Amino acid sequence: MSDVHEPREWDGGLYDRIADPMTRWGSTVLERLPLAGDEVVLDAGCGSGRVTEQLLERLPQGRVIALDASASMLEAARERLAASLDRVQFVQADLGKPLPVTELVDAIISTATFHWVPDHDALFRDLAAVLRPGGMLVAQCGGLGNLERVMAAIDAVAPDDYRPWTFASPDETRRRLVSVGFLGVETWLNDEPTVIPAKDFETYLAEVVLGANLAKMPEEARAPFVHAVAERLPDHTLDYVRLNIIATRE
Repeated sequence: MSDVHEPREWDGGLYDRIADPMTRWGSTVLERLPLAGDEVVLDAGCGSGRVTEQLLERLPQGRVIALDASASMLEAARERLAASLDRVQFVQADLGKPLPVTELVDAIISTATFHWVPDHDALFRDLAAVLRPGGMLVAQCGGLGNLERVMAAIDAVAPDDYRPWTFASPDETRRRLVSVGFLGVETWLNDEPTVIPAKDFETYLAEVVLGANLAKMPEEARAPFVHAVAERLPDHTLDYVRLNIIATRE
């Protein structure tokens, strides 16, 4: 098994339909970002654009750089944001590598994305490199303890040490941010147990939670694997734990 990180391709249209939990969290995170309305903001991991749409409403004279590694996600975001295309720059890029953003942005927001990036030291260094001095980073992602019930279900079905996520602690995240020049760093965890509608549960698991695992499997093995994991979560509840970040570039 290779340790090389390669972002997976998503189904942007499907994700857009089932992304209510991520959108709810994103709305809360966005409320933590003070904006005058004329800034340039990087949405790092914009997905299908549901939170980006809310961000644009708070930037009537501003612009958004909507960045995602998935072409399908960016296409879904373009469709959603069709009325605001003059104020959005779409960038397909991997957050695991230095960012192809050519201007310093006034702020960075990110929700439900950083846990897909293996090297958080490099991630925060690369984000700092495109953020102007005094600019804020406001983010949320999966944190320490996230989806432990799902991990147990995966291991019960097909024991495997493959974990495509980085679920970091507040303390280690704070140290990483400070080491690359962030000040006023606040990091904390909060539990977000989330019930997924029964009709969408296996679809949600396959697209949002298990996609990277499924990509390693033969096509015919994927649906049985998802079904077997889902059977071990009969309450359709995902034990999400979110890592929250607020920091200012020195």
